Amino acid sequence: MPKKIDINFRKTCSCSDSHINCLTAKEWVKGQVAIWELYYKKRDIRDKDIHPAVFPIALPKKCMELFTHKGELVLDPFVGIGTTLVAARDLERNAVGFDLNQEYINFTNKRFTQAQLNFGKNTKQIAICDDAINIPEYLNEGTVSLCVTSPPYANMLNHRRLNKSLRSDLRKNKHYKEVQQYSNNPRDLGTMRLGGYIDALAEIYKGILPLLRPKAHCVININDLWENNHRYPTHSYIIEAMEKVGYELRNIIIWDKRNLVNKVGIFGWPSNYITLSTTFEYILDFWRKP
Repeated sequence: MPKKIDINFRKTCSCSDSHINCLTAKEWVKGQVAIWELYYKKRDIRDKDIHPAVFPIALPKKCMELFTHKGELVLDPFVGIGTTLVAARDLERNAVGFDLNQEYINFTNKRFTQAQLNFGKNTKQIAICDDAINIPEYLNEGTVSLCVTSPPYANMLNHRRLNKSLRSDLRKNKHYKEVQQYSNNPRDLGTMRLGGYIDALAEIYKGILPLLRPKAHCVININDLWENNHRYPTHSYIIEAMEKVGYELRNIIIWDKRNLVNKVGIFGWPSNYITLSTTFEYILDFWRKP
């Protein structure tokens, strides 16, 4: 059994203990808008040869600003190549991230070494290669102020890429008809059919719940699944599963991705209307009930 991680989880700012974050009233109002536009910037990594699905640093960064103070502890159960840890370093939050794929953990560590970041020097950001089901072995109960992640989207990537979201003359790029899966590990959520995926995700978050302090938030970024001409409302299945294991849904936020979509393919024309799911995603905000 691994030893508990030696990492600070108490706030280091001078904010009142009754405050949920370090934001001013003006900043708070901006955060209440339930439609977010997020942008990839120069430091973001979007190379699908490195990782097939990376959210922008801006997403976990905004969540940390809303739900944590400086010095507090952030958890990402599916950290990938470390985007959440980069955001935590920027904002002087401590953070721990887990991933099954050793290559992703290695890349994360290399990313931090090469960056030689000076800010956040009084905090720790740690990447660990292990199954998310084992997270309770590493952290003490009541220490995590925010859990934020974008988990693998069931077996969405377990198909040959046809690039139907792209205009037809752009579909045959280097990833056309390739399978860009995270790993072949049977414990990888990205290899599971939807029912098993929801059950496995719920079991992981059941173990994480006691690690959260009361009223700590848990944010999951997810997209619905479209497969075999059928839409599966993954976000609603996750809400139901999370409530069954003890979480309470607080907010549903829409990530408006229209600014990131261009040269799109035409779906269903002229006889079958299908909305372009790449234009938005769900950001589901739960908390541990007080």
